[in-house]
Amino acid sequence: MDEALEQGHVETSPVERHVRRAMIDDEGGYGKPLSRRQRQTRRTLESYLRAGVVPRYMQRLREIEQERQRQTARLERVYADLRERCADDSEAFARRWSERARTWNFERINQLVREHNDWYPIERQLPMDPRTRDYVKIRGRSYRREELGPAWVLEQFPAR
Repeated sequence: MDEALEQGHVETSPVERHVRRAMIDDEGGYGKPLSRRQRQTRRTLESYLRAGVVPRYMQRLREIEQERQRQTARLERVYADLRERCADDSEAFARRWSERARTWNFERINQLVREHNDWYPIERQLPMDPRTRDYVKIRGRSYRREELGPAWVLEQFPAR
């Protein structure tokens, strides 16, 4: 540390030390021209900090998938239990399962889906399509996710 003070500069944080080291091209050595990769790589504190954090849209997509798996597992248990209780009465099962599907609470996952649909194009900085006045599709598909509801339950776990 004393050598740094004598030389007139003080590196105050690990981030600054990392950024300073990243600006040195180890491949070419000192006094040699920078490689093409080194010249084209943007080296800013902002890009360093951004690289170390999982973007919110990725966190949210993970939360949506985990919640979908949790809901599916719960629905499987309730479906199997109701099927067992209704035994041979398929009409009673269909009626009771349809009612259960209509009253199932999807608010948590649907809130995440709404946030995803609102914020994903902004967070990913998706370009706009001037013809449609909407964000461009990703690999030919819309970025939007569908909210879950009774129709989804009955599609995954049919009443008949």
